[in-house]
Amino acid sequence: MAKKQATTVYITERQNALLKELNKRTKVPVAEYIREGIDLILEKYRDRLPGQMELYPVPEAAAERATKQPPPDHLPNPSSS
Repeated sequence: MAKKQATTVYITERQNALLKELNKRTKVPVAEYIREGIDLILEKYRDRLPGQMELYPVPEAAAERATKQPPPDHLPNPSSS
């Protein structure tokens, strides 16, 4: 198991209540669920993270654009403009 790093995360009251209820029912620490959620997000967006070895070099301009674009799920809704 990797060494854990302390950090502060702000969650909604609803998220907090549901996590506490899940902890009560499963006895799994809330922090473990938060770490699992982070792992799910990191896996979902793994293509945006640097790899240990790239098979094909990414042109600098394309790499710069990729780091500036928000994830697809967070794009503004065109109809709300």
